[in-house]
Amino acid sequence: MSDNRIDFDIHTCPSPAYVVDDALLRRNLERLARVQRDSGAKILLALKGFALWDSFPLVREYLVGTTASGQDEARLGAETFGGEVHVYSPAFSEAEMAEVLRHADHLSFNSPAQWRRHREAVAAAPRHISCGLRVNPEHSTGAVALYDPCAAGSRLGTRAGDLASGDLDGLEGLHFHTLCEQNSDALEETLAAFEQKFGHYLSEMRWVNFGGGHHITRDDYDVDRLVRVIRDFRARYPHLEVYLEPGEAIALNTGYLIATVLDIVENNGPIAILDTSATAHMPDVLEMPYRPEIIGGAHPGDKAHTYRLGGMTCLAGDVIGDYAFDAPLKIGDRLVFTDMAHYTMVKTTTFNGIRLPSICRIDEQSRDVRTVKTFGYVDYMQRLS
Repeated sequence: MSDNRIDFDIHTCPSPAYVVDDALLRRNLERLARVQRDSGAKILLALKGFALWDSFPLVREYLVGTTASGQDEARLGAETFGGEVHVYSPAFSEAEMAEVLRHADHLSFNSPAQWRRHREAVAAAPRHISCGLRVNPEHSTGAVALYDPCAAGSRLGTRAGDLASGDLDGLEGLHFHTLCEQNSDALEETLAAFEQKFGHYLSEMRWVNFGGGHHITRDDYDVDRLVRVIRDFRARYPHLEVYLEPGEAIALNTGYLIATVLDIVENNGPIAILDTSATAHMPDVLEMPYRPEIIGGAHPGDKAHTYRLGGMTCLAGDVIGDYAFDAPLKIGDRLVFTDMAHYTMVKTTTFNGIRLPSICRIDEQSRDVRTVKTFGYVDYMQRLS
């Protein structure tokens, strides 16, 4: 059950709409700033998790830059955030590399073959770009196979046993990314495996990137342990710059998805059809999978009136879940899904031609809602021809 309360008028928002609370965003950023201050590490915003660039003037008060998964994220980071721009992709084409080199200052390759293929282009860039290799520590700590880069057969990162003499020549950093929504104990385990397999290369490096998946802003996250782990690592390797690149932790518990009940039908229980969609607007509900919380909602049977909540698409499985409420739902009622800032806006689709949710922000002081972006027919049409 969700006991969250909100202090803004949901009826001033479009529907459906993602609504990011600047006060909650700043709270997360202040915790991340503490980690940077106490550990000496640098924290980057991973754009794959949160890319609401209208909020970047706030975010860059605290973080040193962005990390991108390709050319467009790299350009977005350079043009709207500034600071350091780090880029990693499982593979780069020559055309994409040419664009990436216009924006990146740190670049991680997935394999020695990719480094050999692109190193001449990197050398010809008009400014120095620090390059590194993503490695695979082969140490799984996550519970969901879909998000495990260390699973057998993974294409992400190079294993120690696959490195040959000369593969790291010219590289200045190592990058591992193995975590997903995890605490600092998982990082400590992974770091031990990383050092066991790759520690003998570190004397020749200038930086190490600990990747993302650190749930630093979750209430039960052990920040003191994270700081200790990083400080101990830096004491062992004082010449290395340490980076972390969480995406989810920046926007964790900072946003909502406002939706409206459009119809209620009956099929072995009442089904409320909303103006949103699991598959199009909150795909991790189906992919992860997970159950989003609703303000005032509870698990089936825990309150008097239970409904299945479904989306607008033709997909039979476009179902958000079963929820109970104190009072019967009515057409026109608004529901507020919580924790809907990260991995939502960045993953939406226009499947069935359904319009994307509007994007809004809540002012820290006035608590007024400002609509940042709305979407219409042209946004759908221009994707297809």
